[in-house]
Amino acid sequence: MATATLIGLLLLLLAIGVPVAFSMAVAGIAGLYLLGGASMVMGILSTTPLSTVSTYELLTIPMFILMAEIVIVSQIADELFDTMTVWVGRVRGGLAIATAFAGAGFGAISGSSTAGAATLASTSLPAMMRLGYERKLANGVVAISGTLAMLIPPSMAVILYALVADESVSQLLIAGLVPGLLVTLTIAATVYLLCLLDPSRAPPGRSYSWREKFVSLRVTGSMVVLMLLVTGVIYLGVATPTEAACLGAFGALCIALLRGRMSWQALFKALGGAARTSAMISMIIIGAHIFSYGLTITQTTQQFVGWVSSLPLDPYMIIALIVLLYLVLGCFLDQIAILILTVPILLPVVKALGFDGVWFGIILILTAEVGMVTPPVGMNAFVVARYTGRPVHEVFAGVLPHVVAHVLLIALLVAFPAIVMWLPSTMLK
Repeated sequence: MATATLIGLLLLLLAIGVPVAFSMAVAGIAGLYLLGGASMVMGILSTTPLSTVSTYELLTIPMFILMAEIVIVSQIADELFDTMTVWVGRVRGGLAIATAFAGAGFGAISGSSTAGAATLASTSLPAMMRLGYERKLANGVVAISGTLAMLIPPSMAVILYALVADESVSQLLIAGLVPGLLVTLTIAATVYLLCLLDPSRAPPGRSYSWREKFVSLRVTGSMVVLMLLVTGVIYLGVATPTEAACLGAFGALCIALLRGRMSWQALFKALGGAARTSAMISMIIIGAHIFSYGLTITQTTQQFVGWVSSLPLDPYMIIALIVLLYLVLGCFLDQIAILILTVPILLPVVKALGFDGVWFGIILILTAEVGMVTPPVGMNAFVVARYTGRPVHEVFAGVLPHVVAHVLLIALLVAFPAIVMWLPSTMLK
């Protein structure tokens, strides 16, 4: 009865539009009250908020967000697309391929999928439209390239998963590198194949000399160094993710100042944006912890693990069903909501089947990427549609080939977990 009340109230609150953080907190409080009365509720509420936000690893989030905000308000990231165009713009569909690589570069700075889609929509889309690219192709590649920020470090979704799942932030951030590169190459290959099948979709681009290519790196070279530095110190064990995040924020500020792109107004805007986003994420984590306490006391998770483990199915078949569930949920729910609501229940099942929590986190984030561009609530598709003034169904149509390619890549990573786990296994402790 308590479990049904807990989950039913949560779904009701989400359905009427209550923010995820407050929905989970209210549902968790209701469940705790039914199980232990007011004393249990007050005991949890008096300790959980402080213990949650005082976690050292949580500092990683505001520092990485601040780094992203500084890069965005200083407009340094806009130049990534220009550099990528010089390097890969020669082939047919080169601007669309450059969009994929620029999306990966922006993801390595921002960690925000919607911000990535918005930035690419304002920079790469006008360039593609001027050269006569097919609208569906252009809109689709922008929408899907924005999702790379969810996987490539410093991904907010990956960090949030690590905090909710109690997994290593360092290992998860590094684990996202190889899949992130594969996703980027998959997007580029999909664009190339589409243009090969129908050359009218995109014209060939102009060629650039090697001198022009290396000159273009002067513009974005400092940002590339910053990306490699932040990820490198984590991989080599020189710094914790929190320390690397602080280094990244300071480095982004120095680059913006040295290039004359930072004013007091821009700095205050970056600080304000980082504070608002950090507060929102902290509230979500607090709500998730309260909700998790309610689930734990009802023994729902333990019973579910026992039931799934007793099913006469191969572990990989169960993983396939879980991935399918996430793909379906992504069509209807916000990705953060899916992560917060399902991880406490499904992660114990995955571990009981013998799979690694870090590997599962990357698979989960990758399926969430697909949810960002699938109807009816694919957020990135709506962002692109708003910037272009085109109907959203046109964006969904353009992104369909990329969704198919993503599903095939997910199947590959499920079949061969070593692709995800190889790089984290080589980290220096």
